[in-house]
Amino acid sequence: MKCETLDVWKISCALSSEIYMGLRECRDYGFKDQITRSALSIPSNIAEGVERESDKESWRFLDIAQASAAELKTQVYIGMKIEYIEKIQGKKWLQETDRVHRMIKSLKRSFRVQ
Repeated sequence: MKCETLDVWKISCALSSEIYMGLRECRDYGFKDQITRSALSIPSNIAEGVERESDKESWRFLDIAQASAAELKTQVYIGMKIEYIEKIQGKKWLQETDRVHRMIKSLKRSFRVQ
């Protein structure tokens, strides 16, 4: 299975790119670094997971991607609260993050883990 063929990888790459672009003017480099890292971690771990040889390793990387989605969601909520992220934009990112999270969960079911 190639990561490039997976909708979850494509969507999470687009989300990560959108977050990078949306926060390019943010001067709080600590916040910006943290949120962009969690966004980047999602498609990166999906790619690493699906390219692994064993189902156990694949599942582990997909689990990390799923946890990164939860981390990203938290950071978007905080970004909206402190007004680094506009509410409309933040809600869109939250919806996409939830969508990606569900897709990863579904993908994890395709790997047999003992």
